[in-house]
Amino acid sequence: MLLMIFAIPLAWLQLVREKARLVIALAGIAFAVILMMLQLGFQDALFESSVTLHRRLKTDIVLINPQSTALIAMKSFARSRLYQAQGIAGVESVIPIYLDFGFWKNPETRETRQILALAFDPDVSVLDLPEVEALQNKVKVPDVVLFDQASREEFGPIAAEFRQGKRVTTEVSSREVRVGGLFTLGASFAADGNLITSDLNFLRIFDQRPPGLIDVGLIRTQPEADIESVIQRLQTTLPDDVIVLSKEGFTEFEQAYWRSSTAIGFIFTLGTMMGFIVGIVIVYQILYTDVSNHLPEYATLKAMGYKSTFLFSVVIQEALILSVLGYLPGFGLSWLLYGLTRSATALPLTMVTSRALLVFTLTLVMCLLSGAIAMRKVQAADPADIF
Repeated sequence: MLLMIFAIPLAWLQLVREKARLVIALAGIAFAVILMMLQLGFQDALFESSVTLHRRLKTDIVLINPQSTALIAMKSFARSRLYQAQGIAGVESVIPIYLDFGFWKNPETRETRQILALAFDPDVSVLDLPEVEALQNKVKVPDVVLFDQASREEFGPIAAEFRQGKRVTTEVSSREVRVGGLFTLGASFAADGNLITSDLNFLRIFDQRPPGLIDVGLIRTQPEADIESVIQRLQTTLPDDVIVLSKEGFTEFEQAYWRSSTAIGFIFTLGTMMGFIVGIVIVYQILYTDVSNHLPEYATLKAMGYKSTFLFSVVIQEALILSVLGYLPGFGLSWLLYGLTRSATALPLTMVTSRALLVFTLTLVMCLLSGAIAMRKVQAADPADIF
């Protein structure tokens, strides 16, 4: 233990002896940290943004078509299934939801962009969003919609003009609509923007949609009812043209699609692995060069009676020092890049403690593996070659 304490200054002095090489090493490690941090951040933002709407739904149980794969690919089913569900013991109320992607026309540039439209009975509280609840009466007026002010800027300066008191009108799927209020939900990988309106306005916009077909059915249970028991009764009673899910199951259903049914999750995981491998190569090259340059000194220490374990400890401590010093600037730059990306994409990309600790652990492992590989060179330090 005493030898390890005395080895720390030696490891530090060897690293700072050539400051230019140390700066290059830290830049390489910081780059690997940034790469891993961004890839993991994008992946988490994907999963988080994909279920923002799901978590805001005021429901206990959800009905969907078994052919639905995700929010971006919902299949309709008969509204009558909800009425059947209402007769099941433990069910308090049912709410039909309409979902579809329309084409929003930017009122300034006249360019169109897909937007997710959500519609329901405006007399019913559906979303855990106080802004929406306060404005639901607005959408009772024909062709009035609520606009998500956290949507991407390509939809136009809708929020800014509305706050200025201007009358904001545009078209959604070739039908003229007026913005009656703003709410905040946020963009996702599935939808760049969102709007909310009444079920009647929805059917006016998407005039080819039969009113008897809905996309999501919300079921609220009675306060004393056991949700799992109600789900089992619904699964037994309803035909197999609908799937019965808990609210948590509906969230997992969405995340499972992005995690396993698309290449996006794999790409981000691969990007993290590449950052890890790049870091190993960079640190190994630095440590191998350092050991090679000081091989005569290592041989001298061996001749003086120092064990190979002491020399190994020097290399390992150099790796630990590099991991900490390289992580700090990488973390700081990642924080800034998160902010820039969040502003540019409106995605919920934030730094969380668990991810910061994970990347720090990966950085430590990355540097320790490099040090372990570089230690083979220390074994080549033979006092006989010096004397």
